[in-house]
Amino acid sequence: MTDRLPEAFRTQAKACGELGSPFMQRLMNLLADRLQPDRPVTRKMFNWPGDLGPSGESLPLRVGSALHALALLERCGMQDVFPPHEQDDETLWGAVEWALTDEAAFISTWIDSPPQTNEVRRSAALIAAGQWITERYKLPLVLREIGSSAGLNLHFDRYGLEVGDKVFGNPDSPVVFTPDWTGNPPPAADIEVVDRQGIDLMPIDPRSPVDATRLLSYLWADQNYRMELTRSAITLCDTPVLQGDAVEWLDSLSLTQGAMTMIYSTVAWQYLSGPQQERGRAAIETLGKAATKKAPLAWFRMENDGSGKGAALTLRLWPGDLSLKMGRADFHGRWINWKAPE
Repeated sequence: MTDRLPEAFRTQAKACGELGSPFMQRLMNLLADRLQPDRPVTRKMFNWPGDLGPSGESLPLRVGSALHALALLERCGMQDVFPPHEQDDETLWGAVEWALTDEAAFISTWIDSPPQTNEVRRSAALIAAGQWITERYKLPLVLREIGSSAGLNLHFDRYGLEVGDKVFGNPDSPVVFTPDWTGNPPPAADIEVVDRQGIDLMPIDPRSPVDATRLLSYLWADQNYRMELTRSAITLCDTPVLQGDAVEWLDSLSLTQGAMTMIYSTVAWQYLSGPQQERGRAAIETLGKAATKKAPLAWFRMENDGSGKGAALTLRLWPGDLSLKMGRADFHGRWINWKAPE
């Protein structure tokens, strides 16, 4: 049992390195090499049930987030060893050990909650999809997001997407994404959102200082670009996310006359169990059967399909139940390979 946790930290370290966070890679490796079940909070980690890795409990990310939160809150000296400061391994580990002693209760409580990253750069793919859908149907959008977390990606129409020398979406937004883009640009359509709603089992309110700290803590401290984008996005989000079961919520949805209902998720569908996915799919398909030209339905997903690099971008449209492959995107929105039909 004691080998499971170090292995999970090393797996996460590798992922952090591949995703451009050398600080988190170093921190995860230090935790893998040096953490011992020698106090209540670390014994809790070593005895954690289930899959500890990113496809399960994501315990390393929970621990890293707790330490980052202490840095953001300027507690226990953690702010002096986290970026932008640079310290050697001994100094960094000394601060971690101090936190494990003096902030044990904080860390123990913090890691009870699952990660809530809400990567706002995923909205780059949503802007492109929204532009494409708007150009095709010439209707305003009703947004319905599954797994909204803090709702940052529920407001994708308030952000900008730079492709080549053009900015799609809102060119005046303080949040503009610049992914490495391959493929044709999206159509230059003006997205109009007439209603938006999202749901999450454990929603975060970004307007709350406590929740905003939690949201930021799941980002990696040496990726300042992500931190600043998220801080700016928080200022544009004013729609509270509903707390509840996504499948039950899908069962309750209806279509809107004179608008395109767009149901979507970004790296959230995979966290539903197999039976939940089947029920959710059935609910959406039932809604699709009621769709008309004046009240159509789109189901867009940016999700891991296990068949290639990054996430698959897929779209189903009703009436007609048309299934389209729109390309692929990096899980953190760093690149998009756009293959939507013209």
